[in-house]
Amino acid sequence: MRKMNLSLVTILAMSTFAAAGGDITPVEPVVVQPEAVEQMIPAANNGFYIGGAYGYETLKIDGVPNGNSLVNANFGSIMLDTGYKFNPYVAVEGRYWFGISSSNTLAWRNDINSDITVDSWGLFVKPMYPVSDVFDVYALLGYGSADATYKLPKSAGTITSKSVTGFSWGLGAEYSFTDDWAVFVDYTSVLNKEPAVLDTIKSENTLSGVNVGVNYKF
Repeated sequence: MRKMNLSLVTILAMSTFAAAGGDITPVEPVVVQPEAVEQMIPAANNGFYIGGAYGYETLKIDGVPNGNSLVNANFGSIMLDTGYKFNPYVAVEGRYWFGISSSNTLAWRNDINSDITVDSWGLFVKPMYPVSDVFDVYALLGYGSADATYKLPKSAGTITSKSVTGFSWGLGAEYSFTDDWAVFVDYTSVLNKEPAVLDTIKSENTLSGVNVGVNYKF
């Protein structure tokens, strides 16, 4: 009798299940997605930039053909630059240096002391190699010009050299510490021109320097 009752209960339960449809919707497992790890996105590889730098420059003027030293001046400068980066490998750039006055001796003027001021500019093609996403090495190849003014004591007068122009080149490196800002250091040979005319004297003019600065990328 007990077995019969259990059988009836079983049959009744199965009938109820069938009347309800008999389907059991499977429970899908909950998949927990791992949180995305924020990655640093490298700065854009093209666009305009501007910047500035402090430089230490050397102006040498040697007489031609005997090579006598006419001027050998060291002075500081402020450099402003602007450029456009086409891609990670090439840019164009313009630079202007404001020379800070330096007191030096002019050998061809009987050792008269002179305040020398040199302003210069250059236009460059800038081939680059990206060592990493944030570090580039580069060269500068272009055309430069310089004007040097020599302020002598009143008794000796004032001499202003004619503008000297010629081939310019440089080598440097740049590190981007944010997407917008980068620091750079480079060596630039603004010009090395022979012969040039300085106060009717034929001369070899050499202007070069080291620059340390910062650029802002738009």
